[in-house]
Amino acid sequence: MRYGVRHPLLVTGTVVLLGVIMTILDSTIMNVAVGPLAREFGTTVATMQWVITGYLLALSVSIPMTGWAVGRFGAKPVWVASLLLFGAGSALCAVSWSVGSLIAFRAVQGLGGGLLMPVGQAMIAQAAGQERMGRAMAAISVPAMLGPVLGPVLGGLIIRQLDWHWLFLVNLPVCVVALVAAVLLLPGGEPRKAGRLDVLGLALLSPGLAALVFGLSEVGNGASLAHPAPWIGLALVAAFAVRAVRKPDGLLDLRLFRDRTFSSAVVALVCYSAALFGVTVLVPLYSQLAQGGDALDAGLLLAPMGLGAALTMPVAGRLTDKGGPRGVAMAGVALATLGMLGFALFGGPAPMFVVGLGHGLVAPSVMAAAFRTLGRAAIPAASTLSNISIRVASSFGVALLAVLLQVFTRADVGRPFTYAFGCAIALTALSLVPIALIGSAAWRESSSARA
Repeated sequence: MRYGVRHPLLVTGTVVLLGVIMTILDSTIMNVAVGPLAREFGTTVATMQWVITGYLLALSVSIPMTGWAVGRFGAKPVWVASLLLFGAGSALCAVSWSVGSLIAFRAVQGLGGGLLMPVGQAMIAQAAGQERMGRAMAAISVPAMLGPVLGPVLGGLIIRQLDWHWLFLVNLPVCVVALVAAVLLLPGGEPRKAGRLDVLGLALLSPGLAALVFGLSEVGNGASLAHPAPWIGLALVAAFAVRAVRKPDGLLDLRLFRDRTFSSAVVALVCYSAALFGVTVLVPLYSQLAQGGDALDAGLLLAPMGLGAALTMPVAGRLTDKGGPRGVAMAGVALATLGMLGFALFGGPAPMFVVGLGHGLVAPSVMAAAFRTLGRAAIPAASTLSNISIRVASSFGVALLAVLLQVFTRADVGRPFTYAFGCAIALTALSLVPIALIGSAAWRESSSARA
């Protein structure tokens, strides 16, 4: 049966998940491989760290182009081109002959990967329609959750059992299947806007995001807060925002933030993502520094979080579609906060399972809120804005908690990890404020209108 006759969400969701899971895994699979790769290439860990940094910077550079590219060329061509770019980058990484070539080819991966998540998110949201937005966001949240959990585990297993080339070769079979599925199953021929690319806006935002993410990463690794990169990045992003307000037909339409539900959801995602991604870095550090575990042990400590999320995400999608996101998200924040508190006090896998249960409720409900009240045409731009916000927030959260951990350790404060987790708990709880501003009335009203 051809796509579009029945089950469009199922078909689109399957195709998108095949592509998205690769990029999410690739964002984290290298975290445990930096040391072994540095020895393999005969270089320092600091130099090899650029294999991760270059990938993340390329992601940050390409994400802002998503909305324009989808409007200009259509979602399917952009999706296929992104898969080809990511697959080519993976193959080139596997045959790298020096650390410089590996860093360059990881950047190629990142350019393709940066487009996949927002384009895929937009396609799923458009295929779902308002009545199934919660279930759609539950589907797209699965790889976003499992990537940070499974990436370090998979990387640890590959480094321990296989050759380093398999860190990149593992992507290729998935990429081929995703390409074939996209070409055969995704619809084409959507209406397109022939707008010109806002070159000045792109010249401000992409380097600004790259400098901001890089600067935050450097601060998290011990650089001074006076490091110029984050401040340059912040200035460029601010200049873009001022210009975008005056030029609504530019690269990104910031008028979307006039929608209270969308803006509240994005702010909630910023607070929550900063906390959660910071925790996914703190937990492995705790395992390795406080408990003396290796890379695989650190990855396995995060695994219960993925299991917990897998249990609650489908439930969260259905509950959100039925009654709205606010109650679901608040319950999820409460569980995530309780789990973080438990880990800070007692450690072990059980609290991380509770964090996962909470995350499985928060992510789909808040992401559904971000798209539910917007028109179909606005979804690509909204997806771009939300992904940019999450990217910056994640970098900020990791940097903040890493800096605080260093400060508490240098000050010889007892149980420094406990205090760092306390800050993550505070950030998580702060997300309750914007979540409270997300109205559930829109869900009830739209449900009544459809009935």
